[in-house]
Amino acid sequence: MKVLVTPTSLCRQPDSAALESLRRAVGEVVLNPFGRPMTESELIDALPGVDGVIAGLDDYSADALAAADRLRVVARYGVGTNNVDLDAARARGIVVTRTPGANALAVAELAVGLTFAVARGIPRLDAAVRAGDWPRGEGRELTGGVFGVVGFGAIGRLVAERARGIGMTPIAYDPMLPDEVFAAAGVERCDLDDLCRRSDVLSLHVPLLPETRHLLDERRLALLPADAIVVNTARGGLIDEAAARAALDAGRIYGVAIDAYETEPPSASPLVGHPRVVSTPHSGGHTREAVARMSEQSIDDLITVLRGEASPNAVSSPL
Repeated sequence: MKVLVTPTSLCRQPDSAALESLRRAVGEVVLNPFGRPMTESELIDALPGVDGVIAGLDDYSADALAAADRLRVVARYGVGTNNVDLDAARARGIVVTRTPGANALAVAELAVGLTFAVARGIPRLDAAVRAGDWPRGEGRELTGGVFGVVGFGAIGRLVAERARGIGMTPIAYDPMLPDEVFAAAGVERCDLDDLCRRSDVLSLHVPLLPETRHLLDERRLALLPADAIVVNTARGGLIDEAAARAALDAGRIYGVAIDAYETEPPSASPLVGHPRVVSTPHSGGHTREAVARMSEQSIDDLITVLRGEASPNAVSSPL
């Protein structure tokens, strides 16, 4: 069998134990040679003859999947599936799996770290000292504030726990979960507009779907307190980046931390480079520990499906 592996963090270590175990199980393993997510056209060239894919953030469109003459499984190396056309996969008999929870802790820790980075201007101060300057730092404290969590799944709940640990009061919005989940976590449930009005920090942890695109738009940005910090470690497109830039320029919000962009790499993002924006390269899940968990789980899922067995992590199965 032949398997294509595309996640950049996994391909950087071609002789890793995870990839060696995959080679022993399937035979031929082909690695993404580009050092970035593969485009639709690159996948169209690469997928013929491939039985399974360990998939990063590549564009598995209907056209790309149509080029796959033997493909049986796309095992997502991560939790999001918005880059995979699930209907097309289902119609072609391709199972799609994901790795829920494998990178939750890593993303949660980055979200909290980015909050501090914006509040205290840490990247700017670091750059100044490296350049030989000695500026007077100016920032704001987080203790005593309200931390709003949009999306109360595994990552959102971990973020809420850590927000409480730094002396903030977490509140959350998630229309998909029952009240019992919020009660068990000791976190107040709010509707989205109320959460925006009350949040000194607002952190996004929802998938990108048609109904969540630009979830934080001009109207909702205007609801935020004037000193609010917005954090996006989830998916690009959840924030209207042009509206967020306008809110920053007008002084309506304090700052933005962003790890996921509407277009990646974000060469045209209006947020990148702004003095009150902290930008990271979609690296929320990229800790050594999370990479190991995602590698193991996605490879296990792929091998399970190729053996003709059902994966508990399947999000799309053949019709």
